[in-house]
Amino acid sequence: MVGKPAEAAAGPTTVPHPHEGAGPAAGTETALAAVLADVVRVERVPPEADFFADLGADSLVMAHFCARVRKRADLPSVSMKDIYRHPTIAGLAAALETTVPEPVRPPAPAPTEQTRPVGTAAYVLCGTLQLLTLLGYSYLAAVVTTLGYDWMAAGSGVGGIYLRAVLFGAAAFLGTCVLPVLVKWTLVGRWKPRQIRIWSLAYVRFWVVRTLVQANPLVLFAGSPLYVCYLRALGAKIGRDVTVFSHHVPVCTDLLSVGDGTVIRKDAFFTCYRAHAGLIRPGTVTIGKDVLVSEATVIDTGTSLGDGAQLGHASSLHTGQTVPAGEHWHGSPAQRTEVDYRTLAAADGGRGTPRAAYSLLQLLTTLFVYLPLAIGGVSMLLAEVPRLAALLEAGPLAFTTWSFYGEALVTSLALFSGALLAGLLVVATVPRLLHLALEPGKVYRLYGLHYSLHRTIARMTNVTFFTTLFGDSSYIVGYLSRLGYDLSRVEQTGSNFGTGVKHESPYLSTVGSGTMVADGLSVMNADYSRSSFRLSRVAIGPRNFLGNTVCYPPGGRTGDNCLLATKVAVPLDGPVREGTGLLGSPCFEIPRSVERDAAFDHLRDGDALRRHLTAKNAYNIRTMGLFLLVRWAHVYAVTLLAWAAADLYPTLGAVAVAAASVLAVLFAVGYSVAVERAVNGFRRQTPRYCSIYTPYFWRHERFWKLHAAPLRFLNGTPFKSLFWRALGVRLGRRLFDDGCDMPERSLVTIGDHCALNAGSAIQCHSQEDGTFKSDRTTLGTGCTLGTGALVHYGVTVGDGAVLAPDSFLMKGEDVPRNAHWGGNPARELPTAIPDSGRRTP
Repeated sequence: MVGKPAEAAAGPTTVPHPHEGAGPAAGTETALAAVLADVVRVERVPPEADFFADLGADSLVMAHFCARVRKRADLPSVSMKDIYRHPTIAGLAAALETTVPEPVRPPAPAPTEQTRPVGTAAYVLCGTLQLLTLLGYSYLAAVVTTLGYDWMAAGSGVGGIYLRAVLFGAAAFLGTCVLPVLVKWTLVGRWKPRQIRIWSLAYVRFWVVRTLVQANPLVLFAGSPLYVCYLRALGAKIGRDVTVFSHHVPVCTDLLSVGDGTVIRKDAFFTCYRAHAGLIRPGTVTIGKDVLVSEATVIDTGTSLGDGAQLGHASSLHTGQTVPAGEHWHGSPAQRTEVDYRTLAAADGGRGTPRAAYSLLQLLTTLFVYLPLAIGGVSMLLAEVPRLAALLEAGPLAFTTWSFYGEALVTSLALFSGALLAGLLVVATVPRLLHLALEPGKVYRLYGLHYSLHRTIARMTNVTFFTTLFGDSSYIVGYLSRLGYDLSRVEQTGSNFGTGVKHESPYLSTVGSGTMVADGLSVMNADYSRSSFRLSRVAIGPRNFLGNTVCYPPGGRTGDNCLLATKVAVPLDGPVREGTGLLGSPCFEIPRSVERDAAFDHLRDGDALRRHLTAKNAYNIRTMGLFLLVRWAHVYAVTLLAWAAADLYPTLGAVAVAAASVLAVLFAVGYSVAVERAVNGFRRQTPRYCSIYTPYFWRHERFWKLHAAPLRFLNGTPFKSLFWRALGVRLGRRLFDDGCDMPERSLVTIGDHCALNAGSAIQCHSQEDGTFKSDRTTLGTGCTLGTGALVHYGVTVGDGAVLAPDSFLMKGEDVPRNAHWGGNPARELPTAIPDSGRRTP
């Protein structure tokens, strides 16, 4: 079981330290040695013994050591970063006795005042209004859909239906794009720095606007000038030649300012609000001209970047931080660096980018191709296919006949299997042909033909369904190879890649032999400037292990046999790292592995590997079959609801369509919950420490593949708490969850009145090389997880504690009550989280 200090190998216990008792650090050294000896359960720890090489400890054991040291009033606080930098008692004691100022500290504002939690009546009223809003929107959509269907059905022939589908599709598309803008200006007007009490009537207005803004179909146009125009319509002050690739839509857009020529890469968070202490706090985000905001970054409220500034990948700006003009910053929280993240100059492609022509082409393609196929196709299916038309014309209550269900079964199976096979064929062939027109290393004009080809390839080859189907099995290797990945000589482990892998060009992605990748790898093949882009090959070395949520850029300075820890910022400077581990942002070196991690190495070679791999492959095939069966059953149920709505439409009209859409959503939630609980045998998960070649781990992979994914509209509502409870989370009252992910739900305990911001995660497992570890994590009452923060397994967070945005709280950490922690890896910060707005009555 994970987390037992007794499992750490004991190192030498009798060799005296020649300088023991001398020097100013002697008292601290003796006390630290006593604490560590108790943690690893040995009689004595020599001052010069290496924590990892000599004592056999790992990061979990040392996290327990740090927690115990922090509870000693006579000892200075110790962080995991201190442990890795000074891996002996003597070195650690000497470092702690020397006062060294932090390289970067946000300003020291006053602590935030806690807000009295709302009562049950306000909580219930908020949930009721949110539910009525969703039902009202569903009915409005049903009315519009039925009116459009009736009008299209009156058309004559395929040509008439197509023409009417184009007109109706254009009207519907325009309406869904404009509605969020109108609602925002009607309910809110201009966003201002203020405080909105969660679950209040003001919060309901905030939630309605946020939900509609994020559901706008224009979000799908990220990377296009149309997306920038949408943000301007919402009130954002955005200059010329700005390109935004992130689908994380800023909500309080009036507080966002972006200067000319700025590029914001994908997966960046700049929402212009945050939740803390029972309040939503909108705040300003100011980004100057010609700024580069790289991938997987978090920009908190009350921050700014000057003209020409850069923020490196896997980095964050905390409230109060300001990047001066022209400076380069990276890390979490960010600090100054000399690394140049802008590898493509704007002058390379000129400034004459065809933004208007590109936007017009996108609109025409959407209106004349995609929408008619989606909308007119349904109308043509019902009107032109004789078997379906006869079935649905059998009169009211045709769904009470057996033939109704038999026809729906055959149709749904044909649609599902046909779409699956066609999708595999398309993603393996069409993007490969399109890539022939693109040359690696060549600079192309932004928004030209080559840019359109590049974006089309990226969309077509990043299909989540297929990576989920093939991931966590031997078959993901074949799938990625067909996409275009260069995987060198494959050393099959059965878990070479997880279910979350994405890229910007699979044909320029190389992964070395023997490398294993957990979920969340993002291969950054493209460089962008205000006017141009370039594709480059990204090569990850052999015998590496990549943890969760790693963005790997071109020119990453890592080679053979590296461990890239979760959320690590891959370095772009310095020597090529080999035979080592990297942790944090900015990264620093840690041991590649320790003795405890080699406990199952005997299962990774020779006959033992072949036997276990054969058994794992057979189990994974059954899991993939079950995954397809579960997905098809969902399609079958939705088909039944759609046909029943069509059958009742002549009698009930739009009410039948609205009821079917609501029932489809309820079924999706209930069905996914039931499937996940069934996969776990309707039991809670328990902490584990095992090899990836044991049947338990294969069952856990099946759980990951079939786990219930919360629908986005549940975020920020009381219904998200019901969803988590149904999946086994031990949950207190009044949870505010704005988009947190919890892979192992039944291992999580959360207290009352907690706030989980967008993009946060509570991950109760890790899988390093061939070893799987999981343990429970507990959040106390009134805790806050910042945007993009990740909490690992075996963690305890005390009441009222705050974890800053983009932080990585490592396994085994124990955060004290009311503490403010942040960073990657997280450590205690010198100030409480600042208040970015004025108090409202």
